[in-house]
Order: sequence, then structure tokens, then C-alpha cells
Amino acid sequence: MTAGKYWSVVVLFWLAVGSAKADTWETAGSVLALALPLTALTATYTLDDPEGRERLLVSYALTIGAAYTLKSAADVERPDGSDRLSTPSAHTASAFSGASFLQRRYGWDVGLPAYLGASYVGWSRVSAERNHVRDVLTGALLGWGINAWLVPEPHQPALALWPTEGGAVLAFEWRF
Repeated sequence: MTAGKYWSVVVLFWLAVGSAKADTWETAGSVLALALPLTALTATYTLDDPEGRERLLVSYALTIGAAYTLKSAADVERPDGSDRLSTPSAHTASAFSGASFLQRRYGWDVGLPAYLGASYVGWSRVSAERNHVRDVLTGALLGWGINAWLVPEPHQPALALWPTEGGAVLAFEWRF
């Protein structure tokens, strides 16, 4: 698949970041936290991928459900002192869920910019003093981990060893 099919990730990233002034980095991060999973959902329709759509919806629901369950259980105060729902960062979990899905399902040509956008979301949360660094890392791990569990990479290289008369054949397959 070509990078041209994934222009929407780049466009949404630049809309979120480009619209941000110095005092609105947090808002741009919040927009991007939703834009990444919505981009992933859009990709499942654009690429006619109903199986991917189902996996995305399940992985995203589990990610967000787990994030809010853990927030209540952890009871960690935010750096700005506004409440005790700091860990994990649900914004970062949302962004990394979308980015991880895009990378696992459609490859690194779309995954790399998506991960950069998700990392920006985490940075914006720490910069705005809404989350600690550990909250962002926990959210990122949650979004990535659930996708690693539920979304197989369809184009993984395969290696096989076949016995033959007098030896063996080593075969390597990589689809792209």
C-alpha cells in the first residue's frame, strides 16, 4: 500500500497542530486524541476493511474502558490539583489506540506519523500539567498493548524451512 492512501493522518495532524497557538497546545492535543482513532475508523471504510473496523471498535472500547476504570482505581492527583483522575492519561490512550491500530493494520508508512501525533498528545498533557509523565506512559502502553493483543499485523514476514532430498530449503516471504 502506498503512503498516498493515508494522507488523512497527516492532514488531521497538521490541522490539530497548525491551529494551535502557544496557549492552546492542550486543545490541539485533545483534538488529535480524537482525530487519530477517527482517522483509523475512516481508513477502515476507505480501504473497505470491515474486519479491521470490528477490531478497531473492540480495541478502542477496551482501551477507553480500561483507562477510565484504572483512573478510578488509581486515585492519583493531577499535577494541577484539579482532581484525582490523573493516571492513566485517557487522551494518550485514545491517541495511541488509533495510532497503534493504523500501524498494525496498514503499516509503518501511516503508523509512523500516527505515532508522532500520539506522542504529541502525550507531550501536550504533560505540558498543560494535566498528567504526569508516568500517566502518559501508562496511557500509551495501554493503547498500544490492547492493539498488540487484538489487531494482528497482516503483512508479517514469514520464514520457513522445508526438508528436501539431501538438505533443506530456507524460504522467506514478505508481502507489501
